[in-house]
Amino acid sequence: MVRNMPSMQSLRHNMEDMSFDAPPKRTLYQESTEPSPSQDSAKMTQLPSHHNPIVQLCGSDEYTKQLMNKVATGVATEAEQREFAQQVQRGLPGAPRTSPRAGPNSHLQDYHVQQELLRRQKQRRMDMARQETESTRSWRDVAHLRQATRENAAEYTKPFCQFLTDNPTVFHCVHAVKKQLRANGFEEVSERDAWKISPGGKYFVERNGSALMAFSVGGKYKPGNGAAILAGHVDALTAKLKPVSKVPNKAGYVQLGVAPYAGAPNTTWWDRDLGIGGRVLVKEGDKIVSKLVKLDWPIARIPTLAPHFGAAAQGPFNPETQMVPIIGLEDSEEHDGNADPFSKPPLVGSTSGQATTFTATQPPRLVRVIANELGIKASNYSDIVNWELELFDVQPATVGGIDKEFIFAGRVDDKLCSWAAIQALIEADATDNVDSSIIKAVGLFDNEEIGSLLRQGARGNFLPSVLERAVTSLNNDVSSTSIMGQTYANSFLVSSDVIHAVNPNFLNAYLENHSPHLNTGIVVSADSNGHMTTDSVSTAILQRCADKVGAKLQLFQIRNDSRSGGTVGPMLSSATGIRAIDCGIPQLSMHSVRATTGSLDPGLGVMAFLGFLNEFESVDKEFR
Repeated sequence: MVRNMPSMQSLRHNMEDMSFDAPPKRTLYQESTEPSPSQDSAKMTQLPSHHNPIVQLCGSDEYTKQLMNKVATGVATEAEQREFAQQVQRGLPGAPRTSPRAGPNSHLQDYHVQQELLRRQKQRRMDMARQETESTRSWRDVAHLRQATRENAAEYTKPFCQFLTDNPTVFHCVHAVKKQLRANGFEEVSERDAWKISPGGKYFVERNGSALMAFSVGGKYKPGNGAAILAGHVDALTAKLKPVSKVPNKAGYVQLGVAPYAGAPNTTWWDRDLGIGGRVLVKEGDKIVSKLVKLDWPIARIPTLAPHFGAAAQGPFNPETQMVPIIGLEDSEEHDGNADPFSKPPLVGSTSGQATTFTATQPPRLVRVIANELGIKASNYSDIVNWELELFDVQPATVGGIDKEFIFAGRVDDKLCSWAAIQALIEADATDNVDSSIIKAVGLFDNEEIGSLLRQGARGNFLPSVLERAVTSLNNDVSSTSIMGQTYANSFLVSSDVIHAVNPNFLNAYLENHSPHLNTGIVVSADSNGHMTTDSVSTAILQRCADKVGAKLQLFQIRNDSRSGGTVGPMLSSATGIRAIDCGIPQLSMHSVRATTGSLDPGLGVMAFLGFLNEFESVDKEFR
């Protein structure tokens, strides 16, 4: 749970009365002839019977030294803290302001030690104030919020917005989630290694740097018990750099070769400030390592044609020739880019004794910028082996609306549900994991927007592989088809993807009584043609979980004259036999470069998902 950061008002109050509510960094005051308090705890807790409670702080008696040590190391009681504050006020006026003659009985050493202590306390308070400011900007610095409720849903707004802004690509997203999981005690395991999973433990595993599964095992777990699973996806519509992104310059512009991913860039991407980010493979010694790069300033832009040009500005537009980003103006370095691009074979690596480096196929200035970001010298550009980069809108996620009711952001689909699911798993582990007898898991998949067909997608074996390996380890490394069949039958999957919120300008596109609202609660999505996993039983199970925590459920279904999208739910459920439901958090403008959700919706999502993880075990007994 997120620690409650002190307010600036409380910091000022503490500065005035010298109250030390939080322990400072443990830097001990001690003389070379005196043992450290950390080495002799008995000395720290026993006061001399002859001590004088009104002794000057600069004195060299044993009691004063112990008092100063206690305050410095953060183990002083409230009474001792108050006494220390009083001695500071009484001792400082009487302390020497000029250096006395050096000698064994000099007050100078104690005086300077006391001044150093005060300096450290002041620095600690300044650090706390800075951390409070930074915590409003960085979701990573916040360990975790207290258990999500409808009343504190607004506290999740800024952390979610910062998460979106900080992590524009799927690789950044998974990396950030891993970092938060580690900070909350989750242990990383690798698919390449043997696993040792224990009841009460919590773990996570990644695949390809773009998909992740995290899970905690109940303290009372037994093989064959079920799992409560939340599944979402972290990929979003984008434009990815082509393998050879250097294209012939036209009209003096340097352009960038990109390919659409899941329908982007669409027309909402025109005239937007676009950055570039992703992962870069770099040779370091005899290893190839993956590094993240984020150029989060406006580098690329897809310019529209002014309406003055008539029909040519109306479209339709050719995505290969008319939606090519510009990234700069031509100079002599790029002049040779106008050479016939079909005159030579597109070789990669070493062929016929001539080395063809990856960076030679990319825009030189882009290579230079990325190398600079990664600290690679110009002489070592060839150390860049390859990369996977994409465009993203650099405009930060922000809160808007006349009363701050909305979040305006890019990449809401489906980082919104994925982020909420991870927060719920961390909170669930903090609340009742000891008495739980099930596995609680979250799966974040890649490639959902293009069909989930790759190994890091939901159609791959990632989820069943993780569950089977975890259960096998918990079953004394004995693999059992029977145990896994029992596990799947006792499990339940919530496929959590964003849902269409009602748009007031297009009410005729929605089905009556099935039009979700923002800032209300998560939405159960139904589809009579099997595009969603929702049925009467799964709806009843989730409704019972929601009722137990006071979460609201809404309903969505498309009109008969509209087509339905898809989610990871049907493919995961059909592959494993796990019962499932499709539900998610509502948003407007799905698949636009900028979308809208409610400012309370991230917190309401955490609340509902937490309710599912914590309550499914008891609710499932009602349906046996």
